Amino acid sequence: MSKKFILLASLVSVVLSASAGEISIEFNGGKPLNKALHSSGWTPRSYNRSMQTDDDTIKSMNLAYTRTHDWPIVNCGQRMVDYQYIFPLFHLDAKDPKNYYFKPTDHIMQLARNIGLKIFYRLGTSIEHTENVTHFNTVVPEDFDKTAEIFAATIRHYNKGWADGFNWDIEYWEIWNEPDIGPRMWYLPGPEGLDMAGMRKKFIKLFVTCLKRLKSEFPELKIGGPALGTMSIKYLRELLEACKKEGVKPDFLSWHYYGYNPKEMIATGDKVRKLCNDLGFEGMEFILNEYHYLLSWEGIHSVNPTPAMVKKAKEGPMSMNGIDSACFYLTALSLFQYSEFEQAYYYGCSHSGSWGYMDHNKMFNKPYYAAKMFGRICKEYSKVCGVKSEGSCTALALKNDDGSKASLLVTDYRGNEDVITVKVSGLDCSKIKRVTARVLDDTRDDYPCQVEWYNGELTIVKKDRNSAAFLVTFDFR
Repeated sequence: MSKKFILLASLVSVVLSASAGEISIEFNGGKPLNKALHSSGWTPRSYNRSMQTDDDTIKSMNLAYTRTHDWPIVNCGQRMVDYQYIFPLFHLDAKDPKNYYFKPTDHIMQLARNIGLKIFYRLGTSIEHTENVTHFNTVVPEDFDKTAEIFAATIRHYNKGWADGFNWDIEYWEIWNEPDIGPRMWYLPGPEGLDMAGMRKKFIKLFVTCLKRLKSEFPELKIGGPALGTMSIKYLRELLEACKKEGVKPDFLSWHYYGYNPKEMIATGDKVRKLCNDLGFEGMEFILNEYHYLLSWEGIHSVNPTPAMVKKAKEGPMSMNGIDSACFYLTALSLFQYSEFEQAYYYGCSHSGSWGYMDHNKMFNKPYYAAKMFGRICKEYSKVCGVKSEGSCTALALKNDDGSKASLLVTDYRGNEDVITVKVSGLDCSKIKRVTARVLDDTRDDYPCQVEWYNGELTIVKKDRNSAAFLVTFDFR
């Protein structure tokens, strides 16, 4: 076999260098690949079932979990998931099964389970984009104890067979979503609703009330939250101190990230871990259950956006549908494996536009091909190996159980590099039987490409200076 080809091996030290930084990799040993970090809010829709396109698309990405938040928004007004749809008349008896309406939620959750998705259930309501004029579904519940009973009945329906329900053993249950973003998720009319500190205390009371009630009946389940819209140590400290005072502990903490700095996103886990340890809440799980590349809200949720703003937000390499977004995604998926997070969910659940895997023309976007590439990694590999990195290039080193195959995912996110060089030592090249490489860049979608190995050096030549990702696979069979 010629020595001029791509290379990787399992007991070898690798140094990836470019002017953007340096990455060192140790393929000795390794830890299990956490596939739950490759999750999303996407699920099959409850309409157009004859097309089956949702099922096939989701299967191709090999996602692990789906989170139920915002599902009513993308399912033609179906009354599903949200507590006000499941229990529509709040004045009725919350313990009487006749007062619940589960059928649409049963249906869509069964569709998700049919294609192998695990369920992460968000208790509460979806976001309500009625600006600051008025709100209906996100109004602060008038009775927190009764709200807790409604949540308990929902769990009982899906896990204990209550009200003609199921025994699905859904493990993760999240209390509310983004209570910190104001009226779109936590609304109270009048002057009291403008008091942010007071509204925070009001939500924390709801959270603690529901957590105590649910853990009393379902101690075996993972129950937590609060799905903060942005990381706030102050908010989490107040919430955890309230939990501690009431003698209850969440099983997980969750929050969201919308931005363009993946390392900043990962660092939030370190900050929260320190907070939890300081308060005596060791061992809690952290879940980033909404994250997405975002340069600016202009053209997406801005007031009176111009056509130029919308075009910039949705089209081109730097847009939410472009290669920067895809490489942000792959960088995040790589860094998650070495982070404090147990699960991570790419947002969103929208089936076209700016928040999912299809653009506004219903064509697969660059993030879809990133998800598909990582889904293949989750299917073929079981272990990740140690990585130290700096600069714009990020690597994820992988190998399978029997050592017959290994891969290196190299992502250059906004690094403006022409060439990426990987220097390798300690490898017997004669053991490599086959090498393949694929690229995701501005013009190629998970497409076969060539890289060069010669005299101990792997060279990856980029087509241009835009973001790009390369999956190099080494077969020793």
